[in-house]
Amino acid sequence: MTRPTRLARYGFADNGARATDLLGPEGLRLWDTEAQGPADEAAAGLIDALSKAADPNLALRQLHRLVDAAGRAAERANGNRPAPGGPLVVNAATDELLGALHTDHGLRRRLVAVLGASSTLGDHLVANPDEWQTLATSKSGMPPDAEGRLAVEEERDEPLTVPELRRAYRISLLRIAAADLTGGRGLEPTMAALSRLADETLAAAYAMAVAGLPAATPEPRLAVVAMGKCGGNELNYVSDVDVIFVAAGDDDLSAGTTVAARLIEICGQVAWPVDAALRPEGSRGPLVRTLASHQAYYRRWARTWEFQALLKARPAAGDLALAHEWIADLAPLVWHAAERPEAVADVRDMRRKIIDNVPPKELDREIKRGPGGLRDIEFAVQLLQLVHGRVDETLRAPGTLPALRALVAGGYVGRQDGETLLRGYRFLRGVEHRLQLQHLKRTHTVPDDPDGVRWLAAALGYTAMPGRDAVEAFRSDWVGHAANVRRLHVKLLYQPLLEAVARVPAEELRMTPESARKRLEILGFEDPAGALRHLEALTGGVTRTAAIQRTLLPMLLQDFSDSPEPDRGLLNYRHVSDKLGSTPWYLRLLRDGGPVARRLARVLSLSRYATDLLTRDPEALRLLADDSELRPRPRESLLDGFAAAGDRHPDPVKATAAVRALRRRELFRLACADILRHGGDLAPDRPLDINEIGVALSDVTDATLGAALRIARRAKPAPDGLRFAVIGMGRLGGYEMSYPSDADVLFVYEPQGGSDSSASSAALAIAEELRRLLQAPAPDPALGVDADLRPEGRQGPLVRSLQAYQQYYARWSKVWESQALLRARFICGDASLGTDFEKLADEVRYPSGGLTREQVIEIRRIKARVETERMPRGADPNTHTKLGRGGLADVEWAVQLLQLRYAHEHPDLRRTSTLEALDAELTAGLVEQADAEAMTTGWTLAAEVRNALTLVRGRPTDQLPRHGAELAGTVLLLGGGDPGEFVDRYLRLTRRSRAAMERVLDA
Repeated sequence: MTRPTRLARYGFADNGARATDLLGPEGLRLWDTEAQGPADEAAAGLIDALSKAADPNLALRQLHRLVDAAGRAAERANGNRPAPGGPLVVNAATDELLGALHTDHGLRRRLVAVLGASSTLGDHLVANPDEWQTLATSKSGMPPDAEGRLAVEEERDEPLTVPELRRAYRISLLRIAAADLTGGRGLEPTMAALSRLADETLAAAYAMAVAGLPAATPEPRLAVVAMGKCGGNELNYVSDVDVIFVAAGDDDLSAGTTVAARLIEICGQVAWPVDAALRPEGSRGPLVRTLASHQAYYRRWARTWEFQALLKARPAAGDLALAHEWIADLAPLVWHAAERPEAVADVRDMRRKIIDNVPPKELDREIKRGPGGLRDIEFAVQLLQLVHGRVDETLRAPGTLPALRALVAGGYVGRQDGETLLRGYRFLRGVEHRLQLQHLKRTHTVPDDPDGVRWLAAALGYTAMPGRDAVEAFRSDWVGHAANVRRLHVKLLYQPLLEAVARVPAEELRMTPESARKRLEILGFEDPAGALRHLEALTGGVTRTAAIQRTLLPMLLQDFSDSPEPDRGLLNYRHVSDKLGSTPWYLRLLRDGGPVARRLARVLSLSRYATDLLTRDPEALRLLADDSELRPRPRESLLDGFAAAGDRHPDPVKATAAVRALRRRELFRLACADILRHGGDLAPDRPLDINEIGVALSDVTDATLGAALRIARRAKPAPDGLRFAVIGMGRLGGYEMSYPSDADVLFVYEPQGGSDSSASSAALAIAEELRRLLQAPAPDPALGVDADLRPEGRQGPLVRSLQAYQQYYARWSKVWESQALLRARFICGDASLGTDFEKLADEVRYPSGGLTREQVIEIRRIKARVETERMPRGADPNTHTKLGRGGLADVEWAVQLLQLRYAHEHPDLRRTSTLEALDAELTAGLVEQADAEAMTTGWTLAAEVRNALTLVRGRPTDQLPRHGAELAGTVLLLGGGDPGEFVDRYLRLTRRSRAAMERVLDA
């Protein structure tokens, strides 16, 4: 093994050749070139330490330079003038340094870590070769102070000079960096130490500036307020220090401005630029303002971002009492800023602008301003502080991490989300610190060259692992943290709950009994005392659950108050919370699940139907979190899912319970989609219309009947080869089911070979079992299965063979039965038998030659009799959605009459859906455009009102009330407005629909 190769194993570049020169007899005398190894045990320890530095080669070069500089400085002190360049100067000073590195292991770790991580701090040590001693372990065995205290004498009569302050600052910075790089200080203590060092530097510069005032000038009352990262006690190594200067009064302005300007000049020469651009009017405004001037500006002109900046305001130097007074004076304005209508949007827009201003080529490497960077965390935390900190003073911490912990403790951010953001912040700030330490330059961009990334990974402590090198490990962690930070930034910054809470005044967020009672009265609760008891039950105690409820309820109360019965909304919310409050996901979903909380409030306050479904199945609440869940499931998916649920249990009762539970979940899904479709910002992306609701409800019914038929056939075994099918009629057949609709059906069977004497009784047993299973009392809603449209009605057999149907329709069928068959379609069972029945139905419902005049008259007569006999006693025929004037039945009879008369000539009329058939009749020229539009509008409105009434009342009704809470709720579900005007509109549109129907029937 060659000499260079041996050293290369320690991580030195150039195959170790350069390292041999620096470590060998002509250099540091740590490497024995003859023995090809460390000169002794102490040398081995130092070489090993150098090999573990972020950049072993840099550390070695800098150490060699430092030792040489120490030797040359000693020679000069002794009156000698060593020649420039040449071999390493060796004397007592170099022996002292190397000896200290051999004996003081703490010094060795700290010095080597600094030399290998920061070329600039290394250069500083070379230029000041005696300062390495500031890193030596003290006699007490303690490491050097790294708390951010300026390295100056405790007692000093004269102000510091600029060179003295600069040296003191660099020594303190060196100590902080050494502790940071060797694990002696974590991220937060490091940021706090850097911030304290900034404070002490500002204070020293302030004293120097005041001392420079003319002798006759009195010292002004001037406060230096730290802002930004310094104000938040989270300063990094290289950053502008943001400040605002505040003078007590007008008499302090002139001298205060002189002091402020001189302070900025001194700090720029010593450490970093002082940036006062966050002051009112920015760089265009005066450098120093009085308390009164600040108050006037922030009260009248300040924008949201300026209040956001004030979250980090902290006294730093000068008149600290004045700084505290200034902060307290502006606090009420800060903690009401979120109530401005544009506040939340302003913060979001500002974050977008920051990203837009990042150069595109740097966007993916920016750990501060880019997506998934530090700004994402800071903006999310600050917006939550502005909104929730109005009443929760625990959130009023200037630092990002303390504020984030307070948000988690208060229940405003989930524990897991909070921990993910904490880890992301620590990682990103750690990367930022290492990048800035390298050259002590302000940077937030990960290098794009391989060597730079390799150095960064090493500086962060990454080492090669089996199957993955250090760079890959770093990149993997970086990508993971950035993705999580961006995801949670979007989740927190754009949650609708935030805007809703921000709209509630701070006074109303304070849920004290007295304020709550007053607010309940203002919001229109009829029983404030009862409502207050619900609030106390939900928010009492100091649990995390109670804390989250206290955040949610002020906003929910506002939404409940928008409904006709706010008391019912709150009561329903308590019932749901009582059932789900102990589950780990419930309140987390309401807080973090986008629009879930406000959607739930609308559902609970407007719909007894949906509330009843939810209380039976609280887990269904999750559907409100995702717009895609508020869409009907695909038909094939429904059919397969219901069939699978029924097949899981051999017991018919349990199997049916599983099917009915699935149906309940789907009814809740559709009811919520319906309730929210006119919910403004709560509406899903693609709201459902009444026709989509009808199709979806019909699909759910099809799937329910299909699964129930499979169960019934297992429970009631039939002769081999028995074919059985369920035919949909009425609204089910027309894909026009509403929430209260029963399933109108016919049962048809066919024995094997057409002549099985036991087939009839077996088919009857199957049909009766199907109806029993779906209509039996159970926790889940029953599905009525109505077979009254069968031949001979209730007096006729429940099931018939296909041949029996054929014989009946051929001999005994009446025109109303032909009309009923217009909406017949196969639902489930034997598909070929269903097709055969549809073909049979076609012969009856689309009679060749159409209708005779007598049949048309008969239909008109039946229509008139239905209006007279079936209208409920006391019902208002003008506002009855089903049988009333211009409602569902009127339009359906008109459309069906045209189908019976002309479908044999126009095959496009052969549709089971009312509106599809009406469109076809318009296209065929069988109805006027105006009449088609009037009937479409009347039918659609009546169908919407019928569904809305069921949703509001929780039970079926076809009667639109003329006044009251149910009318108001119905109107809200259908888009809002004045209830009286809605009734007038309903009467007007259905009157036009009625007139159009009469023209069709009389034609």
